[in-house]
Amino acid sequence: MANAPTKRRYFGTDGIRGKANTHPMTAEVALRVGLAAGKLFMSGDDRRHMVVIGKDTRLSGYMIEPALVAGFSSVGMDVRTFGPVPTPGVAMMTRSMRADLGVMISASHNDYADNGIKLFGPDGYKLSDEIELKIEAMMDDALGQGLAASDKLGRVKRIDDAQARYIEIAKAAFPKRLSLKGLRIAIDCANGAGYKVAPTTLYELGAEVFPVGVEPDGLNINAKCGSTHPDTLVEAVKRYRADIGIALDGDADRVIICDEKGRIVDGDQIMALVSLDWAKRGRLNGGGLVATVMSNLGLERLMTSQGLTLERTQVGDRYVMERMREGGFNIGGEQSGHIILHDHATTGDGLMSALQVLAVLVDSGRSMSELARQFDPVPQLLENVRFSGGAPLDDAGVKAAIAEGEGRLNGSGRLLVRPSGTEKLIRVMAEGDDAGMVRSVVSDVVAAVRAAG
Repeated sequence: MANAPTKRRYFGTDGIRGKANTHPMTAEVALRVGLAAGKLFMSGDDRRHMVVIGKDTRLSGYMIEPALVAGFSSVGMDVRTFGPVPTPGVAMMTRSMRADLGVMISASHNDYADNGIKLFGPDGYKLSDEIELKIEAMMDDALGQGLAASDKLGRVKRIDDAQARYIEIAKAAFPKRLSLKGLRIAIDCANGAGYKVAPTTLYELGAEVFPVGVEPDGLNINAKCGSTHPDTLVEAVKRYRADIGIALDGDADRVIICDEKGRIVDGDQIMALVSLDWAKRGRLNGGGLVATVMSNLGLERLMTSQGLTLERTQVGDRYVMERMREGGFNIGGEQSGHIILHDHATTGDGLMSALQVLAVLVDSGRSMSELARQFDPVPQLLENVRFSGGAPLDDAGVKAAIAEGEGRLNGSGRLLVRPSGTEKLIRVMAEGDDAGMVRSVVSDVVAAVRAAG
């Protein structure tokens, strides 16, 4: 697995992200992305080259999209815009429409004030670190270099049926022998990219659907709704007496589940449920699954007990995907709900993952509460510490606290301290069989990080 570069000017662990209209998430940077990526992916032959662009429902998308369009078209690349569509839909249609590049404008689970730019290659996979670094280098070139002649400018069109295309792809991933008829499903779409496609897909598969978070206004994406605010889903499940609840995030590439009793099921439990079902059916490839360093130790113990493996990567679903491709795995993901089903998608897909859970639910004839707890999680605690600048992890006091914590947990747990790839946060996570020790270790490391400023 390639390690992510430690120093980048624009790209983080999941594309470029930041506060809208503030560097690096400005119209100028978006223009430079279009210019640089367009030049890089123009192969130099005489054929027309094309980029497809989707977005979520943020107000700032109306600023970022035309800047990207201007950059791509000015170097001679044709542009097809989708409007609001899930991130995995952009990845799928990049490949199916034989585009040279795909772009998703979204800051995923962040609130409306942020936005981001994610890039996909012609194969539908997120770009490698090496290609992102090439784009970064080109972004700082003079804007007037390498522009297309007046008669070679790119042509721009809106694809009106992009959402319908994604719905049909999603429905095809649900087993044809099954139906959702008679199932009551509450779904929270986070006022985001999935607000139309997700409820429609479930309805067309036969479910009685109770949607919330489906009235985007540009400012309410992820606002007290979606996978990062599960209380809204829990309330909807109870209000509508639903058999299951589904919550997506702003760009619909992650999912959490709620059982009929209002209890949350995270990504680790979802991966366990689906992977064990696929293993039973002879569908699981690679002899196990791929997760990140954040996944619970209980998941690893469960897989081992079933004669299966759990391989870990650094945080970021593209690193999970990279290892899946290397090892021939077809299930991987993150505890947060980014789940990749390689039989169906090239990146995390919240709706696709929910459909696999629904397939197990319908086929088993059991309730979601009976299926939800596939393993007993090891006590795990995560705290985020915000910092304003500098490199807190280089501080001697922080290093000493980490070393002491690792020593205390040796043999009975894990400690992970890392910077967020999308926000100015240090994430401190510990887990182990002794909950009190876990709390103490996290508390000591957090205090050291705060002391370092």
